[in-house]
Amino acid sequence: METTLKTTLLNSWHRSNGANMANFGGFDMPLWYETGVKLEHLAVVESAGIFDTSHMACVMVTGKDAFNLLQLCHTRDLTNLQDGRCVYGAVLNENGHVIDDAIVYKFDETNYMVCVNAGMGGAVASHFQNNKSTLNAALDRPVEVTVTDLSEKVAKMDIQGKNSIKILKKVLDPDCVKTLFDKMPYFSFKGNLNSDSNVRLKNGTPLLLSRSGYTGEFGFEIFISPDAIVELWQDILEAGKEYNLIACGLGARDSLRAGSVLPLSHQDIGGWKFLNTPWDFALPYNADKSGFTKTFVGCNALLNPENSKYTYPFVGQDLRKIGAGADSQVLDSSGNQIGIVLTCATDMAIGWHDGKIYSIVSSNLPEGFKAKGISCGFVLVDQKLEVGTKLVLQEKNRKISVTVVNDVRPDRTARLKISTFL
Repeated sequence: METTLKTTLLNSWHRSNGANMANFGGFDMPLWYETGVKLEHLAVVESAGIFDTSHMACVMVTGKDAFNLLQLCHTRDLTNLQDGRCVYGAVLNENGHVIDDAIVYKFDETNYMVCVNAGMGGAVASHFQNNKSTLNAALDRPVEVTVTDLSEKVAKMDIQGKNSIKILKKVLDPDCVKTLFDKMPYFSFKGNLNSDSNVRLKNGTPLLLSRSGYTGEFGFEIFISPDAIVELWQDILEAGKEYNLIACGLGARDSLRAGSVLPLSHQDIGGWKFLNTPWDFALPYNADKSGFTKTFVGCNALLNPENSKYTYPFVGQDLRKIGAGADSQVLDSSGNQIGIVLTCATDMAIGWHDGKIYSIVSSNLPEGFKAKGISCGFVLVDQKLEVGTKLVLQEKNRKISVTVVNDVRPDRTARLKISTFL
């Protein structure tokens, strides 16, 4: 039986503007527009691009024990998380497998928002609800916490790239702009969806503005009421014309995040132990990594390394790539299969020169440098590998040679001081 795909409120705009659409997480989403993945990818690295991310979901966790429930259900130790800050981590099951990755936003001690992936709002909210009984037992009293799934009740779009802030200033209330960007570090946010929000559009519409994203480049994620998203999308496109702002699909989002060493949930992390990954920072290890600073769902499984695998980023020799999944093998130097390919994309903003990777925005570009693109992604293998290890990725008769690395696209802008872009 054919499944009816969900749509975001921008679906009509996508279709009327030449988008190539496909099923993503149960939603009918744009893969790319007539501009194509390459130009959309380059636009974000060189200037700015916007993404429809309303397929993602939010879960509110409120009440006296909101902190306690999230401490139990999220991998990050939230003890020192300040109001107005957000943090990336994962929600695990008892086996230490990833239910979903999630960003926790703290408004205050009793109000948190958790942003999760497409179609995962219900699953994550249910997981939180199911663990109330565990928290009851731990606290030896009834817990006071409310979990609310806001799936499809909050709209979201992202603007990413160095000119994002200049474009946003043109659509936001001039009064709030005066102080909005004075201090806004990476993974902080301002505003909310209520009438008392200190971040508003020119027409007074409240929004939550988060300095975060999924591209590795400077930018923002915008949460807003669903009835305001279409107008905001169009207004931002108009405001961004002088900066060559364009709409970008999931194809560019995928290649940008791969070049930034960011995982795709249920592909790069999922039904295996969340261990030995480039994202170990999402686990609350103590100083000597002998244990964790808190107890959380799945922690006991992670403390037992038996049957755990290893995830590594890789880069290719050129832009050629292969498919990912169980049919794409990872071979060692002797031709033995040691794992599978999780992600393989092409970052079109980078290139090799004398054994070193440069980005089109690197300040020290060699004379005559041209970014031809380099394949990159992640492999899941059954043994520990060193940076610099040579591997072969094979899909049927197609093979590419790759190298294990710590990082891929250099000179990314996401973590730079906000004053750099004002």
